Amino acid sequence: MRIFIDIGHPAHVHYFKNFIRLMQLKGHEFCLSARDKEVTFSLLKNLNIPFSSRGKGGKGYLGKIAYLIKGDAMVFRLAKKFKPDIILSFGSPYAAHAAFLLHKPHIALDDTEAAKFGQFFYLPFTDIKLNPREFQKNFRKNQIRFDSFIELAGLHPRYFTPDKKILDELSIDLSRPYIFMRFVSWSANHDFNQSGISYSEKLNIISTLSEKFTILISAEGILPKELQKYRIKIAPEKIHHVLAFATLFIGEGATMASECAMLGTPAIYINSITAGTLEEQERYGLLFGFRNSNGVIEKVFSLLNNRNLKEEFFTRRQKLLSDKIDITAFLVWFIENYPESKMIMKENPDFQYNFK
Repeated sequence: MRIFIDIGHPAHVHYFKNFIRLMQLKGHEFCLSARDKEVTFSLLKNLNIPFSSRGKGGKGYLGKIAYLIKGDAMVFRLAKKFKPDIILSFGSPYAAHAAFLLHKPHIALDDTEAAKFGQFFYLPFTDIKLNPREFQKNFRKNQIRFDSFIELAGLHPRYFTPDKKILDELSIDLSRPYIFMRFVSWSANHDFNQSGISYSEKLNIISTLSEKFTILISAEGILPKELQKYRIKIAPEKIHHVLAFATLFIGEGATMASECAMLGTPAIYINSITAGTLEEQERYGLLFGFRNSNGVIEKVFSLLNNRNLKEEFFTRRQKLLSDKIDITAFLVWFIENYPESKMIMKENPDFQYNFK
């Protein structure tokens, strides 16, 4: 089988990397296009996954519309040359449009209700929408729900084991625990009119915590001069090892907050955007969502005062893992057996629990 995948965000690399590896072992062939966003290219190169660039994208609605046309043309040309049997993406309009023009099925994963811009352009041209069970949108047809989190595609213990060597690489002594912080650039389509932590609030949180804790920051774009000393310098493919051993995560990024929940690291998520998957992670007690910074410091110290914090969160994580399917194993089966797999899931959605 020949499979084309479009990658639009660094997280998508982690969503598909194990799927690609397992499918290649079965003899399937791949072609990837990728947007030049943050560390996406570095991740793909370091994982030895060949790809073709589709550029950086556009800014503002007019810029994004102009880039949609340009990106469509680039992805279509690449896919046409590759001659795929199936096209796969995480909610990519470019992949959907190429699939439509080539008369090939497009299967899209999506767990982001707020991504209305992308959904408007990809949904009409998509054969199957694969969404988590708690996804809060009902599409009119061809929607299949899976009982898992997409972050487990990269972080399920079958595929990922945290390596403590990362602490030596960062010269971290756990006698002084570290807190990981993530700030976003607010330039994504779904970030329009949304907000997280103000600059003054970031300074307040960091100054309050830095006396007793090491602070590590990951940020999109440029950090203010006074925060530069906290920016983490690490190969992008190693970031999940850092998250796994953190005492606490505080940030605006939903993806990284969810990744911490999958790893059993307490996650405080500060963002006016929520999602069904984030709310489910809150019910597991692994993530704490705030629409703004009100109450954040109080929650931080409530957690940090718990001497058994990591042990308790490891237990909560084990409960989550016992409930959820291995989304990578499910996706391998679904794509290999498509379209029969579509009918099986429509008639018997519980078939997915064979992939626990």
